[in-house]
Amino acid sequence: MVTLEHVSKHYQRKNVGLEDVSLQILPGEFVSIVGQSGSGKTTLAKLIIAEERPERGRIVIGGWDITRIKYGEIPTLRRQIGVVFQDFKLLPRKTIFENVAFALEVAGESNARISSVVAQVLKIVGLEKKMDRYPDQISGGEQQRVVIARALVHRPKLFVADEPTGNLDSINAQEIISLLQKINEFGTTVVLVTHNREIVNMLKKRVVTLDHGHIIADQKAGKYLL
Repeated sequence: MVTLEHVSKHYQRKNVGLEDVSLQILPGEFVSIVGQSGSGKTTLAKLIIAEERPERGRIVIGGWDITRIKYGEIPTLRRQIGVVFQDFKLLPRKTIFENVAFALEVAGESNARISSVVAQVLKIVGLEKKMDRYPDQISGGEQQRVVIARALVHRPKLFVADEPTGNLDSINAQEIISLLQKINEFGTTVVLVTHNREIVNMLKKRVVTLDHGHIIADQKAGKYLL
């Protein structure tokens, strides 16, 4: 599903994002990417979704070599990858239904399909009874569930969540992780980027640990080491 071969990415002042990283994530896996601030975990997430490009190495997503992906191909890639970040980025003047529907409208889907798909994903995240509310009328945890619903509308085979619980209390954070586990049970590959030790240790899934741009550990059913 995801393959990185000797990937390197540097920033200004010789700051290392990633240095000669090789990694393979199989279809259906749930993998936590962990590490201290500046370890390279967010860089890894951005490279996978083609928000940034590697200086060296090769990146393959679902058999598609995206190492030198063209700008016009990025929307096609993004429709195959569900993406959730710490920042909700919801449209404040649109309802929950409209926020989720927007991703399908941009893709040119019919009104009938939009209504059907949005209803399905809102049910998955447990917000079918709040679809007419606006973002400021629901909790932070519910807002993050809207973001997850929006990311599910294209039925992605890969789901990348970068610090999805960073702005949430422990109860809401656990609900979001449970939802990611549910998505994974549907067969979707999940890559979770997090610094939350409690969540990683609770999951008992594969853990890849980064430090200063290098993979220092890759545990099949691991714990947060740092």
